[in-house]
Amino acid sequence: MFRQAPTPVFVVTGFLDSGKTTLIKDTLMEQEWIEGGLTLLILCEEGEEEYSEEYLKEKEIAVLNIAEPEQLNADFFKNCEKNYHPAQIVIEYNGMWKLEELLTIKYPRSWQLQGVYSTVNGTTLDMYLKNMRNVLMEQLTESELIVVNRCPERTDRSGFRRALKVQNPMAQLIFEGMDGQIIRPSAEDLPYDVKKDKITVEDSDFGIWYVDACDHPELYLHKEIEFTAQAFRPKGMKDNMFVPVRKIMTCCADDIRYYGYPCILEEEQEIPLKKWVRIRARYEFEYVAASGNEQPVLYLTHFESAKPPEEDVVYLG
Repeated sequence: MFRQAPTPVFVVTGFLDSGKTTLIKDTLMEQEWIEGGLTLLILCEEGEEEYSEEYLKEKEIAVLNIAEPEQLNADFFKNCEKNYHPAQIVIEYNGMWKLEELLTIKYPRSWQLQGVYSTVNGTTLDMYLKNMRNVLMEQLTESELIVVNRCPERTDRSGFRRALKVQNPMAQLIFEGMDGQIIRPSAEDLPYDVKKDKITVEDSDFGIWYVDACDHPELYLHKEIEFTAQAFRPKGMKDNMFVPVRKIMTCCADDIRYYGYPCILEEEQEIPLKKWVRIRARYEFEYVAASGNEQPVLYLTHFESAKPPEEDVVYLG
């Protein structure tokens, strides 16, 4: 029985004038996996960058303009399929609208979400983090690719990366300078010397280490990591394992959660659960059945009782 290939849907989101149109024109529409045939472009706001009639004709793109989020519903998309039969759909979404509402709409059966891509204007990044953090992070949580463009030299790249990655660790994050060139990350952005065989993580830097240890495991492999945390053993975890955790505020006071990586006891020891401990552990990056992925895993080499940090909660960004 013949089955119709799924029709891909691409969502590009970001605040006004964050570079969504440029990302669509210069990156998304230039990918080799863009199908020949009609592309249906659904525009949810008008920015400074526009699509010329020549460009739309050349790329075979039909444009629908949307003024209110309520217009995006199951019936609307059903009519889009019926009237246009597009080869793919690109939604240039308004960053002030709730992304969750768009992603939970019932699409035509043949449509399939392929990716969510986000853009952030680096010149206004600090302002958004200070005044609109919840709105900014909400639109980035589901993104596969996040491009922070037009970054001035003093942009707090490491702070933003920490704030984002703890909520969306799988996102690919790219920073671009004012010249449009990609800024390569460096070990100098970290508050400790990652080149040493033993890395001491200060209490206030736990969140930085937690994110970077997952993002760049090659920097930490086989090295000894020392830090203070609370000993926790989730229900069902084996007696030869525990998780040293800290409270991390990912976005606001309502988003405080415990984070940590599993730690394996290589010899029989009694760990004081729910107590503060100073641990030294060997860092490895291995497959963990519980998560179904490769992730950081610690092997305990030493622990001792410790005093709680002055600040119980680690704030990112």
